[in-house]
Amino acid sequence: MHWLATIGGVVLIFVILLDAFETIVLPRRIKRSFRITASFYKHTWTIWTRLARHIKSANRREGFLAYFGPLSLILLLGFWAVGLIFGFACVQYGLGEHLQLSGENITFGKLIYHSGQTFFTLGYGDITPSNAAARALAVLEAGMGFAFLGVVIGYLPVVYSAFAAREIEISLLDARAGSPPSATEFLSRLGCCPEQLVLDGIFRDWERWCAELLATQISYPALVFFRSQHANQSWLSALTVMLDVTTLIITGVDGIHPDQAKLTFAMARHAAVDLAQVAKAQYSPHDADRNTAADLKRMREELAQHGVTFYDGPDASERLAELRVLYEPYVYAMSRNLLITLPPWVRPEYKKDNWQSGPWDRAIQARALERPGHAVDDHF
Repeated sequence: MHWLATIGGVVLIFVILLDAFETIVLPRRIKRSFRITASFYKHTWTIWTRLARHIKSANRREGFLAYFGPLSLILLLGFWAVGLIFGFACVQYGLGEHLQLSGENITFGKLIYHSGQTFFTLGYGDITPSNAAARALAVLEAGMGFAFLGVVIGYLPVVYSAFAAREIEISLLDARAGSPPSATEFLSRLGCCPEQLVLDGIFRDWERWCAELLATQISYPALVFFRSQHANQSWLSALTVMLDVTTLIITGVDGIHPDQAKLTFAMARHAAVDLAQVAKAQYSPHDADRNTAADLKRMREELAQHGVTFYDGPDASERLAELRVLYEPYVYAMSRNLLITLPPWVRPEYKKDNWQSGPWDRAIQARALERPGHAVDDHF
């Protein structure tokens, strides 16, 4: 039976190394039906979201969900390490009597201990290999332990660098589209200056952001679970708002050419489709309508108040619906799977942007009101 342990250990080591290579090194999505990392995230995220649903406070629930992304990286690296240690212990067990421990019997538990101290290069020397095969295996495992440490040191900074780059545009969206953002608010705030060059520059920046979002989150799938710094912001909300805004421009807004908006829409839609597969989202035909007839009417009125005229032809609703169906099922599916609230097309009530809020605001406003001639304006 020892040879079965050796084969099992070699297979386990190979599977873990392949999974680590595909997750960290290979910059593309793997379509194979079973992967350790995919199974790990599927089961751990299911448990985490079940716990989160018992938290009644939205802010506390969002804070709890924010722990999953960073914590999952640590757990995944630990899972790989434990698997490699166990695999090498199985191979050592299959090699037979080749280790020495001061006359004591070598049990499988002691082999796991020996494998662990070799992997982490502790070098206690209480268990020593006694033949060439065992020595070679010990050297191989120690080298793999060094490589594992190098991966941890190099992998985490790259992931957090990609996360920081992702969040820059999301933060910039705060003053342009509100908190949470919406397509109507975005166009309304630009209604006073709808210069084509300004809009095209903004859309080009977001086209590149969508491309970078797609590239980084396919290369590092754990980023899908990383939440933004504010509970009312997220990468999915930003992506959805850009799809909504470009959809409105393509449908028709007076004075705005849709050429660049079409390019941005195409890139954003590409990101939504591919990232829905990364997030293991499932299609549902029962999603609610994000933009009802009442919402569309209110959106037109609000845009008109800010000097933006949305196309009002007889086929306006159909043209808008044709574009929405290209991406809304995907963002809805990711929203359900990741427990992220999608942004509305038009926000139901006025709320301060994140940049307008601060922990000292009440005290400052109260102090300002005590001084004659001082007024506090809450509006942007």
